[in-house]
Amino acid sequence: MTVLPRPHREDVLIAAAGLLGGVLLWALGLHTQGSDRGLSGSWVLLPVAAVSLVELVRRSAPRTALLVAALALVVDFLTLGSVATIAMFTDIVYAAVLYGSPSAARRIPWGTALTTVVVTVAAVSWLRSPQGLLLGVLAAAITIAPATTGVLVRNHRDAAEAARLRAEQTTLLAEMDRTQAVMAERARMARELHDMVANHLSAIAIHSTAALSLDDARISKDALAVIRENSVAGLAEMRRLIGLLRDTDGERAPAPAPTLGSLDSLVEQARTNGASSGLTFTLEDRRGEGPALPAPVEMAAYRIVQESLTNALKHAPRGPVTVFLERTKRALRVAVVSPYGDRPGPRAPGSGAGLVGMRERVALLDGEFEAGPVAADDATGTTGGANGTKIWRVRAELPVDEGAARHDHPGSGGGGPVGGTRGAGPDPAQLTGDRGRRRGGGRRGGRAAGP
Repeated sequence: MTVLPRPHREDVLIAAAGLLGGVLLWALGLHTQGSDRGLSGSWVLLPVAAVSLVELVRRSAPRTALLVAALALVVDFLTLGSVATIAMFTDIVYAAVLYGSPSAARRIPWGTALTTVVVTVAAVSWLRSPQGLLLGVLAAAITIAPATTGVLVRNHRDAAEAARLRAEQTTLLAEMDRTQAVMAERARMARELHDMVANHLSAIAIHSTAALSLDDARISKDALAVIRENSVAGLAEMRRLIGLLRDTDGERAPAPAPTLGSLDSLVEQARTNGASSGLTFTLEDRRGEGPALPAPVEMAAYRIVQESLTNALKHAPRGPVTVFLERTKRALRVAVVSPYGDRPGPRAPGSGAGLVGMRERVALLDGEFEAGPVAADDATGTTGGANGTKIWRVRAELPVDEGAARHDHPGSGGGGPVGGTRGAGPDPAQLTGDRGRRRGGGRRGGRAAGP
């Protein structure tokens, strides 16, 4: 058994007002028909009471309320009639459209129009006079008018609800975008902080360990000089980054982003830091002349080289470390090769964030990235020694325009994909040929490798 919900307070007030109004009109003898027509006496209160009762369920059961109210209106026409009954009937028609189901809201207006036409035709035919049109007008006033009003109010309510839902969805999407933007900015800041400071801290860790492990005044003095130089540089980088984060008014000019023109000093710094570990550093730049590279590409290439040199200082054994650069029509290729194997002596711990940061930088530019040990091959000029030794190679291909050459024909030298697992790349010997422009004082050892 279905239990109807508690009537709304407004519905109770409407029902009470209608019932009291009907009783008052009956007491005063005010009716809609003459005393010679219909049932006289208190019969007029019967439809008034019935319509007042169904007013209580005009929201919870609008279809039932409309059916009972229509029957009560027919009974009202058989009595002397009451204005209260007609007024409450119009309200129930309005409520049936407003609170009923969508299908009922579509059908009731058409039903009221059909009822008006039937009443008008029947009245004219019965009275055989144009005065029958007045009954049609009355039928339209108590059926079509409230139904149309209910449709307008319902449409306005639905539009307001849809607007509210859209506003909530927009707010939710904006909050999601804000959260994603904050997370992306945090990741970017973490990459920048790691790339700027890790190089200096790694050199400090290596040289401090060497100074503590070797009882030699000259070596300790040299190590302290390198430690001081890297600590000062690291503090400067930290101050610059903190200044950018604290500058909320935007008055401070942004610090210039690192470019490939600074690779000479970067390699020179790595050469100084790695001298005590037996590492030599060389830069081979084969970019040649051409249009300027996009700033994001230059910055990503610089950070990849910086992080690769930092990793070499941390983990590489004695031997040559070589940085290669090559420019094609559609991409910039960067490669850093270093010795691979067990390292004697002091070794700085790693966090594992370096390779992740490099991979993220390349992915943001829709490029290709590969890092890992590869077999040495003396025939291709990648290493000096055919004894099956390995080198650590970091390779990245950064597109310089929308037509990135990741799908170019392999081996054409025009932008083949990087990494053996992603397709055939250019011959590594191409980047170590005699045409390569060598920078720095490191020699090209037998284990120097091309990308």
